[in-house]
Order: sequence, then structure tokens, then C-alpha cells
Amino acid sequence: QVQLVASGGGFVQAGGSLRLSCAVSGSMFAIWPMAWYRQAPGKQRELVANIIGAGTTNYADSVKGRFVISRDNTKNTAYLQMNSLKPEDTAVYYCNTLRVIAGVRRDYWGQGTQVTVSS
Repeated sequence: QVQLVASGGGFVQAGGSLRLSCAVSGSMFAIWPMAWYRQAPGKQRELVANIIGAGTTNYADSVKGRFVISRDNTKNTAYLQMNSLKPEDTAVYYCNTLRVIAGVRRDYWGQGTQVTVSS
């Protein structure tokens, strides 16, 4: 069973920084992608960043140059370092991973952590 526990959200002023963490239980952490999504009130959930394989990363245009996704395979933990935060970054942030078993993809989600950026 794969379980994700996200932490690190909070309240910060514009221009500040936060680091989110996502601890993953279960096996084979290192070989599967990790991702961070966010959902603001009244909006659809959107992909913020993901990290694949040995370290290939992808970012939404809105966070490029400000956010950094990383992972520590020895700790089964993924991180999202968020710098130069803006009020529009305010959202609930969810970590995500997936498994493909017998050809069937299943997504796993953390519980979400609130990030609030004041202007």
C-alpha cells in the first residue's frame, strides 16, 4: 500500500519562501515519478512540478525559476522548495505518485497542505 503524507504549508508574505515535504510509504519509491499539484478555490487542480527517473524535472510556466522539486530516495521523501512566493500561489498543495500494476495505472495522493501568501 502506498501512502503519502504532505507537510510544510503555512502562511507567508509575498516574496517569502516555504518548503513542502511529502513522505511516501511503500516500496520502489525511487523508480516512480513524484509530482506536486495545487488547487486554488474555484479552480481546477493543476500540475506544479514533477520529477521523473534520475532527476528530470518539469515545471508549470507560472512557477519556473521560483520553485524547485527534488527527492531524497534514501528518505522516501519529495520536496517542493517555493521561493519568491506570490499571492496567486495561494492554494492547497497535493503531492502525487503513481504505480502501474499489471498494466493498470493508479494514482496516489497526499492529504494536501494549505499555502497562503499575503500581499
